[in-house]
Amino acid sequence: MSVRRVRPDDVPVMVRLVRELAAYEKAEHQALMTEEQLSAALFGERPALFGHVALADGSDEVVGLALWFLNFSTWRGTHGVYLEDLYVSPGHRGTGLGRELLRTLAELCVERGYSRLEWAVLDWNTPSIDFYRAAGAVPMEDWTVFRLTGNALDRFAGALR
Repeated sequence: MSVRRVRPDDVPVMVRLVRELAAYEKAEHQALMTEEQLSAALFGERPALFGHVALADGSDEVVGLALWFLNFSTWRGTHGVYLEDLYVSPGHRGTGLGRELLRTLAELCVERGYSRLEWAVLDWNTPSIDFYRAAGAVPMEDWTVFRLTGNALDRFAGALR
């Protein structure tokens, strides 16, 4: 298995993989990130996004990615990792690369004393859900994710106090 930290020259293929993921999730029209944005987030003056890539067997071809950032548990008093995207291109699924990307992040959490690794998955994505359960992950069934975005975010931010 070949997983390594992301490098600046990986950015174009990572943007392509994020778009592939968005298409798989039936939301390609929402994938607006540019190479410049991803490069700044990963390699700017104060990076707040981090990443790993998976390489095709015996080559330097990037075929998968994990993009993540730190969060903080006030209940546990430690940081954790929030996995924003985990994706392996279809031709390389079933090779263990997705598992190795996830395992790499789990190892990072353990090494740094982070208390959790978490992410969201679409309810209909049963192949991913089965994969995550096989890794020992459990769903947070008592929690619902909320999001403010677009016009709703703008309206709420501008609401009178």
